[in-house]
Amino acid sequence: MTAKKSKTFAKIEKLISELHPEAIPNERKIVLQTLIDFIQLKTANKQEIRLNFICTHNSRRSHLSQIWAQTIAYYFDIKNVFCYCGGTEATALFPIVAKTLQNSGFQIKTISDGENPIYAIKYAKNEHPIIGFSKKFDDDFNPKSEFAAIMTCDSANEACPIIFGAEIRIPFTFEDPKIYDHSPQQSEKYVERSLQIATELFYIFSKIKN
Repeated sequence: MTAKKSKTFAKIEKLISELHPEAIPNERKIVLQTLIDFIQLKTANKQEIRLNFICTHNSRRSHLSQIWAQTIAYYFDIKNVFCYCGGTEATALFPIVAKTLQNSGFQIKTISDGENPIYAIKYAKNEHPIIGFSKKFDDDFNPKSEFAAIMTCDSANEACPIIFGAEIRIPFTFEDPKIYDHSPQQSEKYVERSLQIATELFYIFSKIKN
């Protein structure tokens, strides 16, 4: 699929244009194919596409996945895509995640402070912001049925044998950048994980035929 003349913010646009999906290993592409098939079927049937990215603490990988999925779906002009995220428990969106996204070109505004801050995250001038905060995967903010449960970490995948309401459950796991917190590599590793997630979602949505 060819990207539309996107109206994402220029810095995001440039970052997306420099991704290298051709570098994704073939064995990983096999894992990603299940999500491609789910999105393609929904697109062909003109149905809404609800993607709920789930991790243990809903603080890092699940947020990166939600935000990049919504952004790249828009970049490719895939309609009716609604992305969510949640955890097996609620904690807080880790501040370095917000900083990493901001450095990538997203406009981020803190709506509410506290132990679990709420952020408005914009990827395009005329699109609604993504509301980012930590929540359980079955929070009222998230869909209750007709969605794909996309497991972004092994521990959540093991801890939740059943995700009620999900049409399909898809493992989409990544190494946790948390292991580099408070180390000299912290910033570098968060960027690395963000770009990996963006690259794989770019590959997924690039395969969808409208």
